[in-house]
Amino acid sequence: MKTTGRERGHDHHAHSHAHSGDGNRLMWALVLTGGFAVVEIAGGFLAHSLTLLADAGHMLTDAASLALAWVALRFASRPSDRRRTYGYQRLQVLAAFVNSILLLLATVWIVYQAVLRLQNPGAVAGELMFGVAAGGLLINIVALLLLRRGDAENLNLRAASLHVLSDLLGSVAALIAALVIIYTGWTRIDPLLALLVAGLIVLSASRLLLQSAHILLEGSPEWLDIPELERELRSAVAGVVDVHHVHVWSLTSRHPLLTLHARLQPGATPALVLQEIKIFLSRRYALEHSTIQLEAADCADD
Repeated sequence: MKTTGRERGHDHHAHSHAHSGDGNRLMWALVLTGGFAVVEIAGGFLAHSLTLLADAGHMLTDAASLALAWVALRFASRPSDRRRTYGYQRLQVLAAFVNSILLLLATVWIVYQAVLRLQNPGAVAGELMFGVAAGGLLINIVALLLLRRGDAENLNLRAASLHVLSDLLGSVAALIAALVIIYTGWTRIDPLLALLVAGLIVLSASRLLLQSAHILLEGSPEWLDIPELERELRSAVAGVVDVHHVHVWSLTSRHPLLTLHARLQPGATPALVLQEIKIFLSRRYALEHSTIQLEAADCADD
């Protein structure tokens, strides 16, 4: 059976209270990653390590992305107005979309540099590389733990977590490369592991890009089967003989919206039917925001 919105356990009040906590987590993750990116850039140049430089460039991208995510979260808590009747919550999804694109662009640079290094490998200071990579790993673990304690269904926070996770993988790769270089002197391990990290980043960022793009294109939620909703609504609500023109989209990953037309049986009480439809949508699908058009005859839009 498909998972419905209600079964997903939405708690809108708890979600609103979590905004400030999520914002603080993003801010501290930004301070940690942005600050250490400067250290890693210096270490990458001094050690002549592509893996470190790739991770440093990625951390700078992450710092900018975390800043964007933090700004989006701050704006999302602003109330709606006449120009933004739904408020600013979709900025979270937009930030996730932009972040995923930045991640993919970062991998292009990593791959380009890795190919150059494979063709012309150079000396790498393994000991310095190991020390900087160890510091980066520690910073990324702390930042990831901060973000993972936030709202798991917030696309914006998930995008930030993916950035930090990919950075963590970069630090692990740099540590492995440093150990290989220290004990064997084989410097090609540096660009090879940089390519591996780039591949992992592409997999994660592509999924996030598709999911956020789906919401921005106002696609229906993946957990919702519209024909099934139409059948269940006709069966559950007395007086409804037909359901059509059903449109479901998402404001954010956890705020679905719906409009539909319902044709009534002769003699049905519109106010009562409307109330029953609203109750059904709320209890069965957690669709709290719906616009229902009731029709006594053929649909005017047809």
